[in-house]
Amino acid sequence: MELPDFFKLAPRLTVRDPLAEFLGAATDGVLEYGYEDAVKLAGHSCPTVASAYLLTCRAMASLYPDALPERGGVRVAFRSPFEEGVTGVIASVVTLLTGATQAGGFKGLAGRFVRRNLQDFSADIPLAMRFSRRRHTTPLRHNVAGAGRAHHRGTPGRSGSVPDPPGAPRVTQRSTTAIAIASENSVRASRTLRARHHDAAPPARR
Repeated sequence: MELPDFFKLAPRLTVRDPLAEFLGAATDGVLEYGYEDAVKLAGHSCPTVASAYLLTCRAMASLYPDALPERGGVRVAFRSPFEEGVTGVIASVVTLLTGATQAGGFKGLAGRFVRRNLQDFSADIPLAMRFSRRRHTTPLRHNVAGAGRAHHRGTPGRSGSVPDPPGAPRVTQRSTTAIAIASENSVRASRTLRARHHDAAPPARR
């Protein structure tokens, strides 16, 4: 399968998925995603898909600065209804990277690995989206090279485990910080991807 070269400009995200580890789908549950995965999911590349991918990468790394981001360990709130505009498209890309789903998602095994109802819509929040870590006790394993900073190539994360914040105020503060950082950087990066996409597009027929 041949993809445009500019896809390689997008950062990659490495996460740990406890469910993938439990079911033996990946060694230690470590999964890696690239922009091409979001494109395959959506069936196309566009500013919406690019922004959703880049923003989620930034948010995950901000929520887990010292460890591999945990897929399935994040809740995502959207200010818009699911059916409004491109909210559903953005939500599908967010699901790919975070594991957070709507009511039809995975219900879990014996109370573990629950993924459904981790996306909220029409939420009363000041920004378009909010990412926050779930308050649960799934242990985070040691880091590997690039962990926790997967979107910054060549920057290794520090080893160790990071417990969930002890109280809701810290979760809110951290999630707000994550989305603020993500918004600023993803808009800049998506413009670059869009420009590359325009350059790679075939000339219009006359």
